[in-house]
Amino acid sequence: MFAHNPFSELASLIPPAAMKTYVIVMFLLVIGGTILDVIHKKSAKYFFENAEKSKKNRVRELGGGDKFSIMIQTLLVDIMTSAEFCNPTRRLAHLMKMYGFITFIVTTIILIFGYADGGEAPGLATFLWHLSALAVTVGGAIFWFSLRVDVASEGRSLFPLVRADIFIVSLMGTTGFGLLWSLTSNMVLFALFLLSSTVLFSTVFWSKFAHMFFKPAAAYQKRVTKADGSRENLPETGDLSDPELQKRFPDIPEYMGSTPPDMGRGIKREKPRHY
Repeated sequence: MFAHNPFSELASLIPPAAMKTYVIVMFLLVIGGTILDVIHKKSAKYFFENAEKSKKNRVRELGGGDKFSIMIQTLLVDIMTSAEFCNPTRRLAHLMKMYGFITFIVTTIILIFGYADGGEAPGLATFLWHLSALAVTVGGAIFWFSLRVDVASEGRSLFPLVRADIFIVSLMGTTGFGLLWSLTSNMVLFALFLLSSTVLFSTVFWSKFAHMFFKPAAAYQKRVTKADGSRENLPETGDLSDPELQKRFPDIPEYMGSTPPDMGRGIKREKPRHY
């Protein structure tokens, strides 16, 4: 079922050259949208200025080995395993979407540029294309119906769409309709697949697509500020249970008790269902 190349079958209706041109155009739209996003939000300027401020507040100089170690930690913990997500369901959904999307893009390029105009595609490539489409669709469904920010806790419906939903909806549409089109050869589903992918790659400026490129840099910078003691330009917190610190800031015991570390789980003690 997952062993055929849907793009080679499509070649009888759409020339492979047109498919390749479409992929290139979408790639350029992603680059252009990301650049516009950086200019509009001034993300790069913020990172550089924040890094310069951190240099003034750091208490130790990091060597090349320290920075390399932090880079590896960022890669393994923050990127490859998304360990910052405490909620296991959210972490699973994120990993399914991330690895699924990367694999889907890579295998799509392989199947179109290597085998759309003839030749039998490797079974592994076609299998991974279908499996990754399924993973993204399922991961997106878990996010949408189980996690989607906190709309459920606010008593609002999951279904009304806002601009922030462009990315996840078009992503699920791309992989979901693509998978169904491949399994049924229905051209209506192919049209929906094409529409979804066009929206996904052409709306980077308005969607959350670009955050995928910024997140690794932000995670790395956060670890650097912890390692060099600059603490993201925030003051030293200290031990909140220290009597001297509580004497300086009397609102600590007032709001957090005399032993802050023993406060318990706080807002995590139960799900937000108080609407």
